[in-house]
Amino acid sequence: MALSEWDALVRLAVASGLTGLLGAEREIRRKEAGLRTFTLVGVGAAIFTVIGPLVLPTGADFTRIAAQVVSGIGFIGAGLIFRQGSHTKNLTTAAGVWAAAAVGMAAGAGLFILACGATAIIMLALTVYGYIERRFEHPDREPGPLEMEDQ
Repeated sequence: MALSEWDALVRLAVASGLTGLLGAEREIRRKEAGLRTFTLVGVGAAIFTVIGPLVLPTGADFTRIAAQVVSGIGFIGAGLIFRQGSHTKNLTTAAGVWAAAAVGMAAGAGLFILACGATAIIMLALTVYGYIERRFEHPDREPGPLEMEDQ
């Protein structure tokens, strides 16, 4: 079955929604790359993914396009990372941009369950794991009301 432009547009919309969700989480945390960046990366990756089936002959190898998307996003992510003394900033945001591109590629390929599952896993890593990391980094911090430990 050939991919129509309308099918491709649905895939872009799914990529936009899922990567927008990831970007919103970064926006809430006031990170440098947020809603617009994540959405643009995800939709861009989805566009490159759907271009192959739309314009290449059936049976052609369009995985080369995907390989170039991964390289290009790595370059963008590297530009987000800053070093301040012994501290590295924005590494998680750069990894998030790279992961958003993967979600966009999955949605662009029509793998909606994979794209949604990956988005859920990435959101877990950005939210819950961040909380766990802070607990390890500051173990002597006074726990909040929902974190009270038995005395």
